[in-house]
Amino acid sequence: QVQLVESGGGLVQPGGSLRLSCATSGSIFSFRAMGWYRQAPGKQRELVATITIGDSTNYADSVKGRFTISRDNAKNTVYLQMNSLKPEDTAVYYCNAAQIVRTYWGQGTQVTVSS
Repeated sequence: QVQLVESGGGLVQPGGSLRLSCATSGSIFSFRAMGWYRQAPGKQRELVATITIGDSTNYADSVKGRFTISRDNAKNTVYLQMNSLKPEDTAVYYCNAAQIVRTYWGQGTQVTVSS
């Protein structure tokens, strides 16, 4: 059973930075793509950023230029570097890992941007 373990969330002031990590229990090469999604209270879960096994990346328009997704294959870990954070970035952030026939989700990590 694949497990995704997120870490790195917390409380940060507007304009600040956080780095989220998502460690997989298996080989990162078993997934065709990995990504980060977020869900704010009362809103639907939305895509933040994805990275494919070939290192192609995709970002939501709202985070382009501020967030960077990356992967460390040796550590089986995907990262989300978040800079210039805004209050509207406040949400629970979920790691996602996609195989051809199945998708896995982490338990989520809370990010709160507030002064």
